[in-house]
Amino acid sequence: MTDMEAACVVDCRDRLGEGIFWCPEEKALYWLDLPMPSRLHRLDPRTGGHRIWNMPDAISTMAKRKDGSLLIASHHGLNIFEPEAEDGKGALRRVAAPEASIPQNRSNDGTTDAKGRFWYGTMRNNIGPGGENVPITESAGTLYKVESDFRVVPIEGGIGIPNSSAFSPDYKTFYFCDTMRGSIEAYDFDLEIGALSNKRLFANPEGLGHPDGSTIDSEGGLWNARWEGSCVIRFAPDGRIDQIVKIPAARVTCCAFGGEALDTLYVTTSRAHLSDAELETQPQAGGLFAVKTGFSGVPRPAFGG
Repeated sequence: MTDMEAACVVDCRDRLGEGIFWCPEEKALYWLDLPMPSRLHRLDPRTGGHRIWNMPDAISTMAKRKDGSLLIASHHGLNIFEPEAEDGKGALRRVAAPEASIPQNRSNDGTTDAKGRFWYGTMRNNIGPGGENVPITESAGTLYKVESDFRVVPIEGGIGIPNSSAFSPDYKTFYFCDTMRGSIEAYDFDLEIGALSNKRLFANPEGLGHPDGSTIDSEGGLWNARWEGSCVIRFAPDGRIDQIVKIPAARVTCCAFGGEALDTLYVTTSRAHLSDAELETQPQAGGLFAVKTGFSGVPRPAFGG
């Protein structure tokens, strides 16, 4: 097993950085800061150009669309975001509200498959209007798939905190976890019809925090951010841990490969609710981190709608 350490590349001080992905067409990295006032980030690593858009709803995960806009899941539904609308301020437009009757729920983690479907999960909202923690009293979330016509199909219910959404490079396996349960599951995936089956345990390591967002590399390794674990773990396809990336922040939230060769692992973190003493020891918590791992990623497909 190999250890390595990431360095902070943007000290953005996100309260809850999430939703990170690389856009190959733009050669740019997107990620977000979830709690209100929610923010969308875009970084061009070649120039260091860093743009931020303020959002009217708490956004949590997203995918690029072929026309250059974004599909964004937010607290209250699914939206199209046009970054250059309104003189560059951007415009968020609601296109679906699958849980309109459950306003106490919000969206969380998501990804896309090779047919352009968007997969994302919801959960009971645990962030108050002032950013305070709200206890999760029940596993009220659902895993959904969104077809290219914006039809939203429920797949699995009873989820506490949906995370770790990722597909193997051959799109035969889907990885997913309920952070409240602590284990990452694998499913057989039928790409043609978008169906999951044969749910099984993939990994459940102890003493390394809790599973959060994931990404996949070209060799089939699953890289999983570890909340309260100060690291990202690489699980080999058989579930063994063979790489650990140390992050100088305890609350590691999401990761994605980026750069023109997709050979840089970018990692988001959180600084929410850290004490002054904790911030003394991890002053860059909430920052964006990066490391060359010796592995390369797989481009995330655009949403087909």
